[in-house]
Amino acid sequence: MLLFARNQTRSTEDAEDVLQDALIKLARKIEEGSFDGGQESWKPYLYTAIRRLAIDLGRKNDRRSKREEKSEIDRRVQTGGVTDPWFESESSNDETRVLLEKNLKKLPQKFSEVIIMKIWGERTFAEIGEILGVSLNTVASRYRYGLERLRKSLNTSRIQEDI
Repeated sequence: MLLFARNQTRSTEDAEDVLQDALIKLARKIEEGSFDGGQESWKPYLYTAIRRLAIDLGRKNDRRSKREEKSEIDRRVQTGGVTDPWFESESSNDETRVLLEKNLKKLPQKFSEVIIMKIWGERTFAEIGEILGVSLNTVASRYRYGLERLRKSLNTSRIQEDI
């Protein structure tokens, strides 16, 4: 049955899910007493259920992919072509992006989370304070100190690369 389900679906995980769903449908039919057949008639039922469930899953995944593609296109239009808020550029090894990510990770979490929420999350200090459960002044100072430390670490990183 699993081999049949694998043949009907796009991945092993999907096949296992479809087979499990088909078995659950069969068990419910037997439990309700609406499955009228002998012991051997459950096999054709399972094959049919697997096939139908695989078709439904494929359609569902196709619709989801189309929605995600449309959403991505809409987001690109709204952001003026910027595809990712995380420093992504045409080059995956963009020097600035790599340096920025590396140095952001080195910062204490209380600074990096505020910087990320403020710049890439486009949140206000008040919103960040509410999310983190700290005062507006604390958020502003963490942002300021975090940027200062980030600036220093970026300068240090660039000097080390030049050497």
